[in-house]
Amino acid sequence: MACPVSHSVELNPGLLPLDWLLGTWESDEPGEGCFPTIKPFRYTEMLNFSHVGQPVINFMFNAFHADSKKPLHRECGFIRMQPGTNRVAFIIAQNSGLVEIEEGELTGQQLNLQSQSLARISFAREPHVQQISRVFQLRPDGRLEQTVSMATDNQPLMQHLRTTYRRST
Repeated sequence: MACPVSHSVELNPGLLPLDWLLGTWESDEPGEGCFPTIKPFRYTEMLNFSHVGQPVINFMFNAFHADSKKPLHRECGFIRMQPGTNRVAFIIAQNSGLVEIEEGELTGQQLNLQSQSLARISFAREPHVQQISRVFQLRPDGRLEQTVSMATDNQPLMQHLRTTYRRST
């Protein structure tokens, strides 16, 4: 279930630098996922960024296996900006039992984030994620690109996911 976009409430002025994210985005081609401890895979994903007028953007990400359409990864949470700066924070809960805070900077229409805090359920599968970095960029062709890098207990930080999206609403 996606968070509804409220058309009757204005975007909080503090979030105007992030207005290019708002709406629903769908992968235009399957994204690619890889990591040394798993088989490479292809996935599709839908992103929804919405607001209700508060100084926060709500988001939900839903990924599916490209061939079987089986649900895969889910993330939901909130995006905040530090007033008067280009500092951005993502507060994220994942269906894998990982909860994270990523912080970074907005430069134009590119958002660079690094994990600041990670917590997980006590019975999370190993190896445990130790670090995440994420880049969102609105490309000149109007597509949104996301790259996610990850480090675990036994692997250094390296690219894990990459896909591009087209705006659907």
